[in-house]
Amino acid sequence: MAPIVYYLVGPPGSGKRTIGKQLARLTGAALLDNHLSNDPVFTAFGLDGQKPVPAEVWTLVKRVRAVVLEAALAAPRDVSHIFTNYLTNEEREWQFVQSLRGLASARGAAFVPVWLSCDTDELARRMTLPERAERLKLRDPVGLRELLEKAGTLPPPPDAIRIDTSTLAPADAALLIATHAGALF
Repeated sequence: MAPIVYYLVGPPGSGKRTIGKQLARLTGAALLDNHLSNDPVFTAFGLDGQKPVPAEVWTLVKRVRAVVLEAALAAPRDVSHIFTNYLTNEEREWQFVQSLRGLASARGAAFVPVWLSCDTDELARRMTLPERAERLKLRDPVGLRELLEKAGTLPPPPDAIRIDTSTLAPADAALLIATHAGALF
């Protein structure tokens, strides 16, 4: 089977990592959650998911992400990958989508973009869940609302799978993605 590059995009709390873990179990794909790149830098800066993130943090995170992408490109041909991210509704954010499309193309892999959405009240409720602290994720419901109001979420490309995670169990969302991608064995 040809490798697949999955790209799970959605606002904080939409279930990207949780669904990614389920998808990894179903397909054997390697999960490269955005916090894999973020957390070493967040930790070095003493961030905790509630403090504001200084702008210079993102410059360093970008360098870590570049190494992760380089490793994914060099990975054995039979390895599929799952990437996760929150992309704001800014034109420059399309570079991430194009970067992963390019990675998939260079590896001879299928590219499966997945856009997750979730009711804002449900997202705010999820901000307070204790498991969010373990990966230095955003945990401020007010900050989440401000972020979504100010920055929004990048609209999905035409080929994206769209999933509302407001009430859908992560395992069911992962099954939808794997089935759509034809990745179940």
